[in-house]
Amino acid sequence: MSNRYLTGHFALISIILFSLSLSFYAQSFVLDQLEDLGVYEGMLEFFTEGGIKLAILFVFLLIFFMVFSALKLISDTTVQLSMLFFSKDEDGSELNKVRAGSWIFLVASLLSLLLMQEIFFIAVLFIAACLVYFMFFIYKIYDSLSVLGLIGFIFFHVVFWGAFILLVGYTSLRLYNSFIQSIPF
Repeated sequence: MSNRYLTGHFALISIILFSLSLSFYAQSFVLDQLEDLGVYEGMLEFFTEGGIKLAILFVFLLIFFMVFSALKLISDTTVQLSMLFFSKDEDGSELNKVRAGSWIFLVASLLSLLLMQEIFFIAVLFIAACLVYFMFFIYKIYDSLSVLGLIGFIFFHVVFWGAFILLVGYTSLRLYNSFIQSIPF
């Protein structure tokens, strides 16, 4: 007996676990910065130590959850758009084959909890999970793609995600530079 909806909640669990591991790292980083700046002692006069840690953890968990949820939404949209353009599948049966790939992100998110104090390893783990899932996805839908469709599918995703990362990086750099220039010295 198998249930096709068994793995439907794995994406949500993976998003929560990746968000949690990054939030623990961000919490420790922010607490160290607050201590170095001397602000943490003043905060302890108004809040308990546990309250401060919990509030910082919750804020970062919420931020990372929103970021990963937005990335999941964008990913689902680009996958379905590329399937529309390049696949011979018209009824969506190929997408049902790929649902088992959510195990990849679930395992990676569980591993990220073990590495929650190392941001580099969490990032490498997330990127590796994305690449492994992409290869798994192509392997599963290969039958519904022609050779040109396969090339177009891969090219579409590489160009889209490359442009997306460059745009976010460029915008972040511009924002950082404008912030630094606005600081009076």
